Amino acid sequence: ALDTVIWLVLFGGLSAALGLGAALLLQQERRGVGFYRAALFLPVVFSLVATALVWQAMYQPDGLINKTLEGIGLGSLTHAWLADQDTALYAVIVPALWRQIGYVMVLYLAGLKGIDPVLYEAAKVDGATRGQQFRHITLPQLSSVNAVVLSVIVIDSLRSFDVVWALTRGGPYHSSELLSTYMYSTAFQSLRLGYGSALAVVIFVLAFGVIASYLVRAFREADS
Repeated sequence: ALDTVIWLVLFGGLSAALGLGAALLLQQERRGVGFYRAALFLPVVFSLVATALVWQAMYQPDGLINKTLEGIGLGSLTHAWLADQDTALYAVIVPALWRQIGYVMVLYLAGLKGIDPVLYEAAKVDGATRGQQFRHITLPQLSSVNAVVLSVIVIDSLRSFDVVWALTRGGPYHSSELLSTYMYSTAFQSLRLGYGSALAVVIFVLAFGVIASYLVRAFREADS
């Protein structure tokens, strides 16, 4: 349960923050921006298992990450990233983030396109700084998109399985165990089908609760 909470907070918080940051940087139509948008979105179309296998190779003791650290004189930081229970969960979050940021970016880009430029022009006339414009115009105008992003992130966090199972199978010593991987190992490895089914119901109820709350909010906004 603790690992699931850590996953939700880090995976959710970082994907939202980095996705919004990427959208803000790439919202302007200028030369070459399409390439960067496509590069950030490309991981979304990859299979999660294929993504996990690529990162697994990179995390190996003689993989790209450790070789790069050695190459820039930081050999003391080399690590068995997936084999250490202190780093396994965080190492697994990275490829999941790599895939999620592009998706969140696209959602925020759509939201930013819907903000009336007149609001920013009026703020500039009043002497508002970029930070004030972001706080008082951008964030309030993105409230509906934030609800979508939050719903997507929570649901994706609860159903995260492929990348974790392919990289660590919830180990070592259950240090990267999420509700989804625990449910799978309980039902299909320990053959405790009743308990595994109960866990699946819990995951469904949590995900459905998020979906229901979003739909209620959406219908209220539509009626107002």
